Amino acid sequence: MKLIYQQVLSFFAVIAVTILLLGISFSRMTKSFMYNNRWDQLERYSDGLVEQSLTANRKTGKTAFNIKKLDNYEAFLKNQSVHFTIYQPNEKPLYPKNQETDKITSSEWKRLKNNQMIRKTDEITAENKNNNNPAMLEVLKPYYYNNKLLAVIGVGLYTSEVNSTLNKINRDLVKALIISLIVSMIISFFISRRLNRRINVLRDAANQVTKGNYRIRLVNQGKDEIDELTTDFNHMTENLEKSADEIQRQEERRQEFLADAAHEMRTPLTTINGILEGVKYDIIPADSRGKSLDLMMSETQRLIRLVNENLDYEKIRSNTIPLHETKFNAYDAMHQLPGQISAKASAANDEIVIDAPKNFPVYADYDRFVQIMVNISTNAIQFTKDGVITVKGFRNKEDNAAVLEISDTGIGMSNEQAQNIFERYYKADASRRSGKYGESGLGLAIVHQLVEQHGGTIEVSSELGVGTTFTITFPDENSKKQDDE
Repeated sequence: MKLIYQQVLSFFAVIAVTILLLGISFSRMTKSFMYNNRWDQLERYSDGLVEQSLTANRKTGKTAFNIKKLDNYEAFLKNQSVHFTIYQPNEKPLYPKNQETDKITSSEWKRLKNNQMIRKTDEITAENKNNNNPAMLEVLKPYYYNNKLLAVIGVGLYTSEVNSTLNKINRDLVKALIISLIVSMIISFFISRRLNRRINVLRDAANQVTKGNYRIRLVNQGKDEIDELTTDFNHMTENLEKSADEIQRQEERRQEFLADAAHEMRTPLTTINGILEGVKYDIIPADSRGKSLDLMMSETQRLIRLVNENLDYEKIRSNTIPLHETKFNAYDAMHQLPGQISAKASAANDEIVIDAPKNFPVYADYDRFVQIMVNISTNAIQFTKDGVITVKGFRNKEDNAAVLEISDTGIGMSNEQAQNIFERYYKADASRRSGKYGESGLGLAIVHQLVEQHGGTIEVSSELGVGTTFTITFPDENSKKQDDE
């Protein structure tokens, strides 16, 4: 069964049960109200009969009913389908004498003699039907004079008079219930249809997502749970769209990297192959073989660097390379840096300046610390010609962290380049490089992963035509232990 029909039935069932219970309660309340109203009216008739027909002699203390007045009162009540009976204290009827009267049971006489009024409802039974006795409403009320029971007056009314009115009310009530049920069914149908339509919108949107349309968004009015689900759906599609865009961007950069790597590998492989052929066929002069071998070794190192950078990035990203963090004095490692990159710095006519205190403790993996300095410094040389590369180290007094700051006086970067500089395969415009050394697009991505593994932070600030500054923070040993706990 479809959801819309389930909702219609559930709404209709709830409304129908509610209306039915209200109808039954109203019918019972109406019947009780009318019976009580009739009993009160019969009691007033009884009191009026006593006031008009009973006479009392104060001197002798005798009382008597005026028969003539009783006849007049009987004729008056008969027009309203009401009859009355007067009983003597000896339990015998006093008036009327020639008519059959209802009998009062012994238990009822006991209550009456205790000055208790009795309200009776004689429902139609099989015995009453056989005797042609209709059901009645009746009031039995005792009357005393000088603490002496004078008489018991029973005033009755046929329930058919009351029931006819009740039946009319019940018929009108049933009509109202039927109309209410029909209206409720129509309202339930439209409410369910609206809810079902909103669910169908969500289902159609979900189908669009399965087909790869992550840009779809739904209108959210923020009124109910379906709108909350719509909000979650929009958040999901936003995240999917971002993920799809990121995957596309990474794929484009991967393809660009593979093309660049293939290009870079083709050149050294071609060089190595040419040298090997020259050696094989003894084409290279003897005095040039040393240079040829040096060139072949240089090109081989270049190939090894390309392969190692890719392997390093994947291992670092997947946390398969463990860090051996120790506390060491970074002063010596920093002063060894110029010698490690001197060839590249000399080719770009750059000066390497080291600024660090003699006691500069750093808690990190020593080899990875050196790798971070070399990668960033090499990147700075690529975009700096006839400039200065400054490597500065100091301790942050606020959190006692070690800070490594590497700045250059090169061509700088735009805001867009600064935002993407740590992404894998990202390469700056080759036409803007100041050095002759190419890049694979993985050096700074490796740096970013290494810094994160150390629990540190890396920030970059740059201005076109002025230079770039990288700021790396390595947390203190105690701070890292607190974070781990």
